Amino acid sequence: MNWQQSRLHYPHQWLLIEALQAHTEADQRLIDNLVVIGAYPDSASALHDYARLHHAAPHRELYVAHTDRPTLDITERRWLGIRQSA
Repeated sequence: MNWQQSRLHYPHQWLLIEALQAHTEADQRLIDNLVVIGAYPDSASALHDYARLHHAAPHRELYVAHTDRPTLDITERRWLGIRQSA
């Protein structure tokens, strides 16, 4: 499933999604194939389930987004690690 199909199946809802296939272009994470894990009426419920699933399986690529958004704008940040003080 892609984002446009998700928007049609779940109008005006918060979704918890998992990226099954994704790639990065110019610091943007582009999701080619996704699965909807849950649909929610509010962001708090979606984020609660996100936190629970992320804690249980941190390797999964999970996102929370509202279907009123025409596109998924996911900016990828580089992790630089922890810096020591001088």
